[in-house]
Amino acid sequence: MKTEIVTTLKRQATKILAELHETKETVLITEHGKPSAYLVDADAFEMMENRMQILEGIARGERAILENRVLKHSDAKRKMKKWLV
Repeated sequence: MKTEIVTTLKRQATKILAELHETKETVLITEHGKPSAYLVDADAFEMMENRMQILEGIARGERAILENRVLKHSDAKRKMKKWLV
């Protein structure tokens, strides 16, 4: 991962973005020596967002199991029958 200070980003945004698009390497932006933001390629960001949605769905399912909010397949099929025509 590449690291840049915010001042460099302000002065060389076009160059930094061009390198980001070429290398696909995430850029950590720092302010006063501390992490402030990450620059990531748009395709990589969209892929991360999709993965997060999948993981959140899995977490909801696991939580439902732990809370015993589940149905047998036959019961679910009966309740969903009007949509499964």
